[in-house]
Amino acid sequence: MNSKFPRIRVMGERAILVEFETEISESILQKVLFLKKKIEDHYHKVNVEVINTYNSLLVYYDHTIDNVYNEVLALEDLFQGTKITKKSYPQLYNIPVCYDAELGLDLKLLSKENNLSLEQIIGLHTHPFYTVFFIGFLPGFLYLGGLDKKLQISRKIQPRMLVQKGAVGIGENQTGIYPKSSPGGWQIIGNSPVPLFDKNRLPPCEILAGDKVKFYQVSKSEFEKISEEIKQGKFQFKKTNYEG
Repeated sequence: MNSKFPRIRVMGERAILVEFETEISESILQKVLFLKKKIEDHYHKVNVEVINTYNSLLVYYDHTIDNVYNEVLALEDLFQGTKITKKSYPQLYNIPVCYDAELGLDLKLLSKENNLSLEQIIGLHTHPFYTVFFIGFLPGFLYLGGLDKKLQISRKIQPRMLVQKGAVGIGENQTGIYPKSSPGGWQIIGNSPVPLFDKNRLPPCEILAGDKVKFYQVSKSEFEKISEEIKQGKFQFKKTNYEG
């Protein structure tokens, strides 16, 4: 591995931060997730939570670390000579989105700012296979990489006080879905009826960092039909192994 990275820093009495190269890329994500699994396997008998971002891991202990120096050395030894191997096939989740004007509150703005027709916006948004880099700022909020540059647009200067659950938004070079109603500043282009987070389900968020997402367009009536299927407990994700 690179002699400069990963960097290991102590973050208070209960956490250690592992930092990688400062870029957003599939190759860095591969390193992050591989070492996340390695840490989790190493501490499987200890109550430790490992949280990933684009290029870092936070190792959070449920207790005060007795000897921080020894703990840092243990992580360094764990990484020493590690050869990163690619995760065997991530899951590909096909997620329906309704781009109806009633739900896509900022479609007109995006169309005007980026000089795109509605059909072009939908085509560009549904074409990529997005990568789930990490999950935050709300439980189940997927940070997706792979947005077409033609769709990139700044966040709102003044965030909305309430963004509806399921809202599909664009913020800079990312797209994502609001898993619950909350304040938010992303530009809203549609809505997806599928539940991304359920505290009563194990795991609460089925989609994981490293998985892939592909959006497909549904009409307003199809949106309402899927919503009803979800209420009746009949809906299931369309998912396959991603082999791209």
